[in-house]
Amino acid sequence: MGLTELLGIDKLIKFGRIIKQIGGVRSFSEDVAFRMDITRAGTLVGEDKFGNKYYEDNSFFMPRNRWVQYPDRVWLDYDASQIPPEWYRWLHHTSDKTPVEQPFNNPKWVLDHKENLSIIPEKKYVPYSTTRNKIEGWQPGQSKKA
Repeated sequence: MGLTELLGIDKLIKFGRIIKQIGGVRSFSEDVAFRMDITRAGTLVGEDKFGNKYYEDNSFFMPRNRWVQYPDRVWLDYDASQIPPEWYRWLHHTSDKTPVEQPFNNPKWVLDHKENLSIIPEKKYVPYSTTRNKIEGWQPGQSKKA
């Protein structure tokens, strides 16, 4: 154990490297630290058609060494349905090769991936009933039926 590890200077050096890789103190304070609960920097592995960027840093332990950074247009309205299945495989360590290294070949009958749009009122699915209600609610101003 060296003097830098003993005094904790190695942690400060790593933090400085992370700030530099993110884009400086301003970018760190305005964007990344606000949107993500943890500040980390790694090597950019690839990007998908939705603008998500995928990173890897093997200095973290196994399940936490891969992550996704959502694009700015999403801001805080992100969820797991915005990740395509081929990148989901890589994120969850089902495959060690990224879709950039080994492209995912879908059969022609498989639909393209779409995110869950239920948060957008104009696009969400609202089911309707084809049966009559057994009980009708009372509406004021109506006369009684005989």
